[in-house]
Amino acid sequence: MNLPNYEVYALRYATVARRRSQNFITPPDPHDGPMPMDYFVWIIRNGDRVWLVDTGFNEAAAQARGREFLRCPIDALRALGIRAADVSDVIVTHLHYDHAGNIRKLPHAQLHLQESELHYACGCNMRFDLLRHAYAVEDVVDVVRGVYDKRVSFYHGHDELAPGLQLLHIGGHTQGLQSVRVHTARGWIVLASDASHYYDNMGQDAPFPIVLNVADMLAGFEILQKFAESPEHIVPGHDPLVRSRYPAFADGNVEIVSLHMDPRS
Repeated sequence: MNLPNYEVYALRYATVARRRSQNFITPPDPHDGPMPMDYFVWIIRNGDRVWLVDTGFNEAAAQARGREFLRCPIDALRALGIRAADVSDVIVTHLHYDHAGNIRKLPHAQLHLQESELHYACGCNMRFDLLRHAYAVEDVVDVVRGVYDKRVSFYHGHDELAPGLQLLHIGGHTQGLQSVRVHTARGWIVLASDASHYYDNMGQDAPFPIVLNVADMLAGFEILQKFAESPEHIVPGHDPLVRSRYPAFADGNVEIVSLHMDPRS
């Protein structure tokens, strides 16, 4: 079967200063230093069909959480010639505030979500400050409204959305975290999202500290490697190195990079 070759882009919309010791469960690195975090949404395109992976957060959420807001991720799609109305489908990797905001800006898009993620985000564990900290109630309510509007498709594990486009249920970071496997001209790539925030999380078997189940997160690193063409075909969810490893969509503009093209040597 000849699979389509999708274009895939990472679009940065926010950033925050962090230190290396904040990004790993393992004991602090004696050579601790700056290790900032970037925030991305991802665009998957095949002709006129556009799939958006995650929807980011807005300026109010950035101010409330001390993030540097660079641009609205939905409005920034225009740089790729994409209007919000052109987005027919949104893959929501999980419901944390930095991945599931701005849904109101896409009122007609179909949402694709693991059912276990919504159950968790609406369940009894949300009464604990520690467990609900990364969720924003209004974002979750927007998804629930989408359920009542019959525009949420639910999944229960790995699944296929279209030829060459697959969901991988990873868990670990959250109950229903899913990554996205995409066929491109350079082979199968995997958008890890928060299955691995940084290259070093999976490279060093060193989970990120915000985690529901450490064992599932560690096993998730193996799932990412199993379904990607090679380790170089795995794209972590928050690593600034993504913008230096992949070619810019437009000359000199590394705010959008092309993941379907070979990484820079």
